[in-house]
This record gives sequence, C-alpha cells and structure tokens, in this order.
Amino acid sequence: MRRCAWPLLRLPARAGLVLRHGGAAAARLRPAAAASSSSSSGGADGSSRAPDTSLFVPVPLKPVGDAAEEDVGAELTRPLDKGEVLKSLNKFYKRKEIQRLGAENGLDARLFHQAFISFRKYIMESSSVSADLHIILNDICCGHVDDLFPFFLRHAKQIFPMLDCMDDLRKISDLRLPPNWYPDARAIQRKIIFHAGPTNSGKTYHAIQRFLSAKSGIYCGPLKLLAHEIFQKSNDANVPCDLVTGEERVYASEDARQASHIACTIEMCSTNTPYEVAVIDEIQMIRDPARGWAWTRALLGLCAEEIHVCGEAAAIDLVTELMYTTGEEVEVRNYKRLTPLTVLDYALESLDNLRPGDCVVCFSKNDIYSVSRQVEARGLECAVIYGSLPPGTKLEQAKKFNDPDDPCKILVATDAIGMGLNLCIKRIIFNSIVKPTINEKGEKEIDSITTSQALQIAGRAGRYGSSFKQGEVTTMHRDDLVQLKEILSEPVRPVKAAGLHPTPEQIEMFAYHLPDATLSNLIDIFVSLSQVDGLYFVCNIDDFKFLADMIQHIPLNLRSRYVFCTAPLNRKEPFVCTTLLKFARQFSRNEPLTFDWLCRHTKWPLAAPKNIKELVHLEAVHDVFDLYLWLSYRFMDMFPDAVLVRDIQKKLDDIIQVGVCNITKLIRASQSAAAPSTAEVVSEDFPLSRTRRDTRAVSDRHGAKSTEALSIAVEVPGERRAKNLKTYRSATRQEDLKSHGRGSLANRLLREGLLTQEMLRQLESEWQDQHRNGRYGLGSKRDDQNSSKETGKKKK
Repeated sequence: MRRCAWPLLRLPARAGLVLRHGGAAAARLRPAAAASSSSSSGGADGSSRAPDTSLFVPVPLKPVGDAAEEDVGAELTRPLDKGEVLKSLNKFYKRKEIQRLGAENGLDARLFHQAFISFRKYIMESSSVSADLHIILNDICCGHVDDLFPFFLRHAKQIFPMLDCMDDLRKISDLRLPPNWYPDARAIQRKIIFHAGPTNSGKTYHAIQRFLSAKSGIYCGPLKLLAHEIFQKSNDANVPCDLVTGEERVYASEDARQASHIACTIEMCSTNTPYEVAVIDEIQMIRDPARGWAWTRALLGLCAEEIHVCGEAAAIDLVTELMYTTGEEVEVRNYKRLTPLTVLDYALESLDNLRPGDCVVCFSKNDIYSVSRQVEARGLECAVIYGSLPPGTKLEQAKKFNDPDDPCKILVATDAIGMGLNLCIKRIIFNSIVKPTINEKGEKEIDSITTSQALQIAGRAGRYGSSFKQGEVTTMHRDDLVQLKEILSEPVRPVKAAGLHPTPEQIEMFAYHLPDATLSNLIDIFVSLSQVDGLYFVCNIDDFKFLADMIQHIPLNLRSRYVFCTAPLNRKEPFVCTTLLKFARQFSRNEPLTFDWLCRHTKWPLAAPKNIKELVHLEAVHDVFDLYLWLSYRFMDMFPDAVLVRDIQKKLDDIIQVGVCNITKLIRASQSAAAPSTAEVVSEDFPLSRTRRDTRAVSDRHGAKSTEALSIAVEVPGERRAKNLKTYRSATRQEDLKSHGRGSLANRLLREGLLTQEMLRQLESEWQDQHRNGRYGLGSKRDDQNSSKETGKKKK
C-alpha cells in the first residue's frame, strides 16, 4: 500500500544561485530527443523531444445547427454545394504539401488525420459556416484547395488546444533541475553524512543518537512502524518528539504545542521548517518505482544543517552525484554487521526440523496460510506477520514471538519483516526465492529475489542485543539453497536514479492550458513531455491514473481530485475502492462524512472472523478507516469524526488480532466450507511455491481459489535466472511426481485434511495415464505444457 502526500511546489531557482554541473554528473545527463522544426511542437533551444500524440484527446466540436441569423456567406456568394465541397476536402487531405505544412505545425500523421476527420464532419454537418470559410469553400471548388489550410489549422487547434501552448507545457514539465525547486535548502550549506552498512550494523542507531542530541530534528522513515518506534524512543529519552503520519499528528505535549523533534513518514516531511539534524532512513528506496520521489524530495529539500542518510552502500554513488549538483559534499561512514550471519550448507527440507527462533519467509498469503497450518499441525505455535495486517497486529505478533515466556517460538512471515520490526530470530528459512514484483513500467513480474532483498531479509537473523548471538539463513528446499547462495554472493546492484513525481501545482498549470482534459490525461501528457537527466526518473503513476479514472465522473475541483487520487489504498481491494468512490461522491455534494455514515457503510460493529474470507474483509475495513483518517487530515471539515474513527479502528485491530491468533482454525473452516475440488494440495514435500513454478496446470486442475491471486512464476530475461529456473524444474519434476502416489505423503495429507480420497484417486489416475504415455520421461518443455493442458481438460 502506498503512502502519498503532496510534493512541494516546484519553485524557481533563487536569483544568483548557480548549480554546479560537471564531471561525473554532467557526463550522465541524458540527451533529449530532437525537437520538431516548428514552435508548436518543439522548444526554442531544440532540445525537446517529440510528444506522444497518442495521448492527445480531441475536444468535441459540434457542427453549427440552424443559424438564428441569415447565412452571410451564402448572401455574399452562393449556397455551398456539399457534394463539390466533399470532393475538394478529400483532395485537400491527400495533398503532400498540406501534410508537410501540418507536420511543421505540430500535426503528425495521427493528429492530422483526426483533425481532418473532425474538420470535414464540421463543414458537412453544419447548416452554415463563417463567412470567410464559406467564401473559401466556394473558391476551392475551382481548384485552390491550399487556401483552406489556415482554416483547417484553426480548427485543429480548437480540438487540440495543446498545439497552441506546447512550449509552455514543456517548460512546466521540465524536471531537469530538481535542486532548484527548493531555494530554502539551497540558501544554506548542509553537511551530508551517509551511514552505510548492512542490516543489523548499527548505522541507524548512530544517526538517531545525533538526532536525539540535537536542539531540533526530524526523522523520515518509510513506514509508520519505524516513525512510531523513533517517536517512542525519543519521548522515553526525555526528548519531546511529535509523530506525523499520513493519518494523524500526535503531539508530545498535552497542550498540542509543536515539539522541536518530529518523527514522520517520509512523504509527510516539511521542506520549509529549519532543523539542526535530519535523518533519512532506507535511502536506497529512492529508486522505488512508486515512492522514490519522497526520498528525492527529502534529500534535496530538507532545511537542516546536518542530513544523516542511512541505507545500503549501493546508494553512495548516486547520493554523492546528487549532492554534487547542489554543491554539497558527502561524508561516508561505513559499518559492518555486529553479529555473524551464516548461510547453512543444508536446507530445512521438512517442517519437522523446525527449531525455536525459526522464521519461515513466504512471498504470498497462500503460502503463509499453508505453512502456518502445517506448523500448528505438528503441535507448534506460530506467529504470523504479513503486509496487509494492521500495524498494531504486527507489533502484537512480534511481541508474542519475542516473549521468552510465550510458547510461540516459530514465526511465519512475508518480507514485511524486512524493516520496521525488531524480532529475535535465530534462523531465516526461505520457503521460496521467487517473488512477484512491479517494474518501472507498472507491470507485474515474477522473478528471483534480488541480492538487496535477500540480504535485507536474511539480515533479520541474529539481531544484535537479542538472545541469539549468531544468525543463520537457509531455504526450505535443497535446490533453492544453491541459488540463494549465488544471490547472496553477488554484489548489490548500485542505485542509478532517483524518483520524481509531478506536483499538484504543475498539474494545475497543465489544466489551465488544457481545461477540457481529464486528470488522467493530464498526467499522461505531463509524463510524455517531461524531461529528466540521467540521475532521475519519473515514478510510476498507474495507481494515480486508476483512481483518477475511477472518480472522473464525479464533479470535483482539480486540487481535491488530485488529493483523492493520491490516497493510500490497494486498488486490488474492491471494498476499499468502492468506499473511496462513495467518499468522493458525498464530498462533491458537500455532505460531511460522519461517524454514523461510516458505521453504516462498514456494518460496524463487526464480529471476530470465522474464516479467512472474513479475516481479509476485516483487513479491508481497517484500510477503509485508514483512508478516512488520511482524508480527515486533509479535509477536516468534510471528515470531522477522526477521533471516533480512531477509537473503533483500535477495537478492530484487537478483533483482527484474535483472528490471526486463530488463523489455523480459520483456514480449516475455509477449506471445510469449500467443495473438495477447490482444496489446495499443499505440504512440505509437495510445496505450493514449487508447484506453481513448475506448471500453471496444478493450480488450474484444483481450481485453487483464494483472497489473493496465486503467484505463478514465468521465465524472465537474464541468462542466470533463466538457466537456474530451467535446471530447477528438470531436477525437481521427478521428485514432485513421486509425491502423487499413495506413500506416506498421501497419508499425511489425508490426516491433515489437505487431501480427500476423491482427489487422491483422481491424482493417481492422472499420474498413471501420464506415466504410460511416457510424458515425464521426455522432459521437454512442449510435452510438459501439453500434459498440463490435457490434465486441465480431464478435470473439467
């Protein structure tokens, strides 16, 4: 779930300020595409790239109906012969010279065609036209079709208003000098200190010590959990500190006076307030496709005498180059891990081998559910942590796992444990090493985890100061261990670029020039025209556009519409998206969103969940309360009951905690309520993650249904990953097939309720048919695919 706030207004450079560009920074400037030869499609300096005209949506121009006044053109000449006019217009369209003139005026082939279709329709369907156009239309019937071009161009600029203001739009969307947007920060000489090191190296600790000793300071973290932790530590150390997140501001003093220290989520940091010390945590997230802009803004814009940057060493070069453009030097302090971390030479292979202090890391909710049930089937208690859980529930589960007097000694979690939680973990066990990710284009990919991700997660083992003085890391499956060692041995890829995002002020200026464009279209055109140098990239805007399209039909002013589109929600949650739509609709009618209205909408009060589906719905309701609080922070008069909503959100957190503590019962209830054909076949010997990686057909055969889409890995570009995945599949295919028989695995699945007699008979029949046909012996990719298709048909 993303956390978005308004980026600061893009301000002009302070008079007399000269930015240094040269050396390595100048060498990395990205050359812009050549501009068009006309003033309407290219900049005066010739450095602008051609716009993506597929984003230009024509403004509808209705033909003139029955004129109230007489047709002046007809009186001066004669009525138009529409048949002759049509022939002349088509002749005009085919003229190469006219097409060339159009290109010089910003009309490429696409725009030229659209403009001509609109122009022809306007003339042919209008009962009358302007006198000058009427006279020209009569004249061109005698052969002077070129004289029509000024009228055609005038019409084209009416339906494509951006043609008349392309230079202005280019200037607004010019993102090549982000340091100049923050004149207050440029007016002081800041000291930049980079604390570089792996997880559990003490880098953030040293930065926070300086934060606590300063007269004033601000901590900027990626998560509410981290901001809350610093908020607690500061106040416990008698350093008054306020907490600022997207949903609330908590004052350290009872009289609500602003403290000298602030702990906040990074999107909420102020670039106008002066501080002695600022701490920017997890700086490597400056490359994040969705949120990277917030780290860029903090790094360039914070007005602090000292900026302490914490994160991976992979970001040192980029931060150094960015600070070179501001004329500021970077001091690097390197840290080493405080406790040893060992990659074991053996995989876990079976959940029977779990020990106290183990953490099984999965990359999907399905695997979380499956592994947690298998753990508890062995008489072991386990804590569960995944990304969509409320922060309070995560903390309670972490507390339960860390408590030496609690019988819960096993943790099953996603990579959400990578940051924000202090956990006493002895051994990290990767249930899988493939993970769904979102690339820079907003596309979903499934790939092996990166070195950075592997180190971040593995580094949680053997935390300094915990009861475990040494950390260990391994995998669930033997074949994954080889690849994990290879991933961990590779150097972390350097961070190459920092994210940027259009501000509401820039979009408002775009809307002034293009008043008929939708917000989604404005954003598209902005990104298309934007120019950045090689140190930056424009962040992904798919979530923003999704919300913009969803609420486009609701009458809102542009600033309010922009705020609603930056709301922090997961667009895969229909209930949350529907709620945002209702919020926006009621907001547009100027009707306050009251506590009673919200309770009716969410059917509050809610009971403890009886199955997984109900648990997931409760998590969605918690997100709805988060959304209300986020909007109340920005529209206090329209969302007036934040205090009451915060109270019931705490109660909902307690209800969700009950559900998570009984998650095994919920899984069992969900599976017993489902038809046998929809059950998932899962065990440590026939793992869900490996099944999906080998073939899509397994999940198709069993019709696995879940609250979260199944993760199905595909081969991705890159010789190493493609080779390893192929080798993995061929090496494990025979082992997986043996698991379909009536051996101990089948008995164990039956005993645990994960397999029915009917499913077992069908699996055995399918396996025997395929074995007789010799499909598994061939091992070819084509035969495997055919086998999967045939099996799917039999199931149907």
